[in-house]
Amino acid sequence: MNGLSPSAPAGLRYRIFLFLYAFAFSSLESLAWRYFRRRARRDARYGLHLEERKGEGTRFLADVWMHAVSLGEVTAAEPLIRILLQDGHRVLTTHATPAGRVRAEQSFAVEIRSGQMAVRYAPIDRPAYWRRFFGTYEPKVGLVVEMEFWPWMIEAARKAGVPLALINSQVPSSTWSKARRQKMLFGHPAARATTVFAKSETQAERFRALGAIDVRNAGETRFDMEPPETQIRAGEALRKSLGARSVLTIASVMEQEEEIYLRALAHLFADPEPPFVIWVPRAPERFQALGERLRAAGCKTMSRSQEFDSELNLLAAPGHAQILVGDSLGEMNFYLAPADVVIVAGGFGSRGAHNVIEPMALGKRAVTGPNVGTIEFPAIEAEAAGWLTVCKEPGELPDAVREAIARGTSERITSFHASHKGASKRIFDAIQPLLSRHR
Repeated sequence: MNGLSPSAPAGLRYRIFLFLYAFAFSSLESLAWRYFRRRARRDARYGLHLEERKGEGTRFLADVWMHAVSLGEVTAAEPLIRILLQDGHRVLTTHATPAGRVRAEQSFAVEIRSGQMAVRYAPIDRPAYWRRFFGTYEPKVGLVVEMEFWPWMIEAARKAGVPLALINSQVPSSTWSKARRQKMLFGHPAARATTVFAKSETQAERFRALGAIDVRNAGETRFDMEPPETQIRAGEALRKSLGARSVLTIASVMEQEEEIYLRALAHLFADPEPPFVIWVPRAPERFQALGERLRAAGCKTMSRSQEFDSELNLLAAPGHAQILVGDSLGEMNFYLAPADVVIVAGGFGSRGAHNVIEPMALGKRAVTGPNVGTIEFPAIEAEAAGWLTVCKEPGELPDAVREAIARGTSERITSFHASHKGASKRIFDAIQPLLSRHR
């Protein structure tokens, strides 16, 4: 990480931007606290640890601070976190959502109990809160996962002398023109990071165009994730219990896309040999509401929480159930393992398709909607190879699913996945000299 010095001053236009941004954020800060209170009515965890969102909290001196905003980012960061922990480093992770925090607490419970790791909420993007955060935790290195380009987070790290790297980084096509405009007007926050570890060469070129100096094509750490064997075995047992029925998993579904998938299932359930469906909501607050909605639509449902024990053993045969509602967190590989094909949700939503790497790790073909800007890598390569089908319209979903089921899984998919491993080790090797300097 030998790019910009963390203490280098910002240019005049960027300092003007920081002033205007800080003024606007201070004027609107009350809306952020109102948001947390409103979310807490549906999910009480949003009302907990609010002091951490001001940079406060129990002191923990960290070698590495890693910000992973929510569940998907935490999952992506896990291989790198494990390498850091195995090398003896103290790790602090910060998150914006309860789902991300809970995943970190569950995945690293042993290390948290031993005192080698701590979990906190990240401060909202006010300079005073970030100064307090860096004063409390004193990390030697900061790593920020994916697309969190918060201006005062990055600037406060520089002022605290903390080298900060963006990892798994990308600027999606959908926001590329906006990013270029910001660069032309004031400068882009990503250019203020010490190093950018982009997930592909296309993304690396975009960061260089935004003014970042030390940019490296490190790849995507999600390829380094190891599917838990216990979940794979439990998923295979579920598949066996279904006999000859094909299996469709719909993964990480947002509420606004539910109607699209319900319409597709109406066509698929009318087939002579309809698939068994595993439907996994993205947000925990949708677990119960989704089950009620599916039953109201005439679907025969079962749920992870009711029909399986804590070890994922099936308590009773699925019988005539059509849909398993995946009402749990951290068990995606259990839901993917039985599938013949996976619909990766998000592609028909405004935020874009979710991760297709986990299905690829298990050799599964995937289907998604047209908004793949958030997963350009590896979506473009996977679509070209025939392992990902991108539907331009929701009406194309039933036929895309039928075709994918007919084609089956492929070892070539897992080979493609294996060829892209190694990003976590590359990033670790790059930051290791900084960590060794402080030992």
